[in-house]
Amino acid sequence: MMKRALWQGLVAGAAGTVVMTLGEKAEQRLTGRPDSYVPARTLERLTGLPERPGRQPVQLNWAMHFGQGALVGVLGSVMAQAGLRGPWSSVMFTVVRLTNDQILENATGVGAPPPTWPRAELVVDLLHKSVYGFATGAVADALAARNGPGPGQRHAMMRPGRHSAVGPPPKDA
Repeated sequence: MMKRALWQGLVAGAAGTVVMTLGEKAEQRLTGRPDSYVPARTLERLTGLPERPGRQPVQLNWAMHFGQGALVGVLGSVMAQAGLRGPWSSVMFTVVRLTNDQILENATGVGAPPPTWPRAELVVDLLHKSVYGFATGAVADALAARNGPGPGQRHAMMRPGRHSAVGPPPKDA
């Protein structure tokens, strides 16, 4: 399962990042919002690369933007392989992506906690990360579905509906 989750997650995460980026670029054209170089600044600090204030590190920005999106997609794929699929799981995965961003940005001092952001900036970030989460989730779900139901789904099929006290299926099932 883990080998499958790795390659499928990289594919799903890359696809989700492409969809998110297209949405970001469309939004920027409409609103006039400039590019953010927070991803690049975060990567500079994580790797110890020299920071050059005033110079916009475009290549580092794209590397962090797509690299982080692809790598976090692996977690979305692990969720789908386990049987956590569909819109509810995409909501959970979106929170994972937001959390990953905030840990890296705040730990490096590049970012500040979201409650301190201007509300419009917060809404835009939540919107774009939600697009990423749902697009990545859809691709991860489709790839995982090719292998049938995941362990969690098999457990749920033992007694359809909402019930308490349903023990796990036998290990060999």
